[in-house]
Amino acid sequence: MDIEMVRHLSDLGKLTFTDGELEKVAKDMTGIIEIMDTIKEIDISYDPIKDNHNVYLNSLREDRAMDSFPTEKILQNAVNSENCFVVPKVVE
Repeated sequence: MDIEMVRHLSDLGKLTFTDGELEKVAKDMTGIIEIMDTIKEIDISYDPIKDNHNVYLNSLREDRAMDSFPTEKILQNAVNSENCFVVPKVVE
């Protein structure tokens, strides 16, 4: 990016730069544009096969039905004895 383009953009943005600052901004902007051009080259297309590459279905545990905790044990510290928990009001 040349200094004249930076000067034009700074005028549009109502920014004031010295000549030295214009050169530094032009150099920085050129670096940013080069990075953005590099990023544009990266392939970001979706591949459903690669999407699940960390999921190994063979290593998952077997899905088995198990007995749950008895209701009496779960509710032993509950304030209400009608088989439910009382939750404090948080929204007025």
